[in-house]
Amino acid sequence: MTINEIQSFKGKYPKQLWYLFFSEMWERFSFYGMRGMLTIFMVTELFMDEKQANLQYGATQAFVYAFTFIGGLFADKILGFRKSLFWGGLLMIVGSVILAIDPREYFFLGIGFNIIGTGFFKPNISAMVGNLYREGDSRRDAGFSLFYSGINIGALLGGYACVAIGKGSMLSDLVPEALRWNMAFGLAAIVMTISLITFVFTRNSLGPIGLSPLDNHETGEKGKTWPEYLVYLGALASIPLIMKMVANTQYTDWFMYFIGPFSLIYLGYEMSRVSAAEAKKLAAALLFILFSVVFWAIFEQAGGSLSLFAANNLKGSFLGLNLDPNGVNNSANSLFVILFAPVAGLIWVWLSNRKAEPNTVVKFGLGFLFLGLSFLTFYGCRFFADDIGLASLEIFTVAYFIQTLGELCLSPIGLSIMTKLSPLRLQGLMMGLWFLASAYGQYVAGLFGASLVSESANPTVMEKLLTYTDGYRQFGIYGLIAGLVLIAISPLVKKLMQEVH
Repeated sequence: MTINEIQSFKGKYPKQLWYLFFSEMWERFSFYGMRGMLTIFMVTELFMDEKQANLQYGATQAFVYAFTFIGGLFADKILGFRKSLFWGGLLMIVGSVILAIDPREYFFLGIGFNIIGTGFFKPNISAMVGNLYREGDSRRDAGFSLFYSGINIGALLGGYACVAIGKGSMLSDLVPEALRWNMAFGLAAIVMTISLITFVFTRNSLGPIGLSPLDNHETGEKGKTWPEYLVYLGALASIPLIMKMVANTQYTDWFMYFIGPFSLIYLGYEMSRVSAAEAKKLAAALLFILFSVVFWAIFEQAGGSLSLFAANNLKGSFLGLNLDPNGVNNSANSLFVILFAPVAGLIWVWLSNRKAEPNTVVKFGLGFLFLGLSFLTFYGCRFFADDIGLASLEIFTVAYFIQTLGELCLSPIGLSIMTKLSPLRLQGLMMGLWFLASAYGQYVAGLFGASLVSESANPTVMEKLLTYTDGYRQFGIYGLIAGLVLIAISPLVKKLMQEVH
């Protein structure tokens, strides 16, 4: 099948989008299932203190996003999207199987495989979705919206099921207590295998999309294979280093201290080589990137401090239903995205038709305001707690609803605005910096979460409630301040953006 035949599809969606949708859905089940288990497992099974577990979580997620940048570069230059995706998925399966065999003994080895694997898988399946459409095809946004739904359906299912099985609040009659965490990690391996099988059996429908750039796609002639093997060997060789750096968070600190300043210096060099108008747009893009670090540092408490807060300080009852608080913590955001992302899109269209749609900078600002309000609502959980210190799961869930509104104002437009503000030859760099900003957000999220842990040797449930919610109040204030600053400087940023909206 040729690229022209693929891009000339009739109707709203190309059939290939559905294949990629299901592959991504199951991969996200595995990823978010794993993400939701990390902190709880480290505290309850590896007996780390809560401060250390938060730091380990931040280090793990920072490397996941940093290697997404690296995996995308190798796909562009050597492997192509398909081989990169297959290799990444294979590494994720191996990592999850290792954890299923003995998660306590081989924890960091399994995590190392998953970090590298996600780096190869995550950026490249999204790129293939984009290649299903011609430039200017108005159906592209609808396609990405459907794909985004697949991400969140997987996150909803995996985010709840894996941690609930591990803790024993789900399938406890079927899974022996000693094997619950093995089964939880094993489930991540099973669904990742389903994801990879889905891709393998449907990849031939993609025509030339995602093939290696080293091959001649017109003649079918294969290019040199040794660069591919070097990438595979390099990925495997880096796993011991990743294990060491994640296990010792001081090494993570050094890595983050280096990569950020280096990237900014290189961006400054590139900005000196473009026109003044392009440099202004890049300055605006950099501003969005820097603010996004702050947004994700607060937003990504879900896998760290909010995970521990859910385990320690929430009742297991939601409107009369018995639910695992950690399952709700891991899946509520995804459920609200599925329900309200289409509504948000309709609201923007409705406002646009009335010439009242806010510009990108103001949308970013609104995202921060909702984020701030959500953490003030998390703070408000203390006012709905019993004498022991167990708070309302309903109020906690309302906070996630507000947080999702903030995400919908900021996240969907971030990648888009990077491409709009960047010259063509620097789009790869700016997309990489956007992902690197996510890595820094995850890293700082771990530091923020660690700062909330009570200094008492054996804090009571009530002391934990007060300590964590005091921190959430501070995060709420930071979010509100950042939102107001963005809205206040929006006229200046709009000037830097020029004709871009």
